[in-house]
Amino acid sequence: MVTRITAEFEAPEYAEAALGRIRSSMQGVYSTSFVYDRISDKAERLSRGTSYTILPTAVTSHNYLTAVLESPASRDIIPEPRRSRKTTVFIVCDGSRTHEISSILTAMGGSNIDSPQS
Repeated sequence: MVTRITAEFEAPEYAEAALGRIRSSMQGVYSTSFVYDRISDKAERLSRGTSYTILPTAVTSHNYLTAVLESPASRDIIPEPRRSRKTTVFIVCDGSRTHEISSILTAMGGSNIDSPQS
């Protein structure tokens, strides 16, 4: 019987490590995949950047005088749902291997493991 197991991880790197361990040590695994919000990668890069703020300082009769304030960007400029790197893992395997795969997923940091027999 073919079964699908799903689990959640905090980051794609943890999910890749768990799937690599399962593929290398388990027989009867037909396919593995994972999905996550790829915009979170962009948010991670933006949080290491610089933020610029333009401040109007004075208005003359012909021009505006402004100042630029440079500061390191923080994660607070990215909305919370876009910062999440939660990753969902999908494993299609032989039904007799669900307990072993579930234990590997748990040991590697997986949560909310859903399989038909566990």
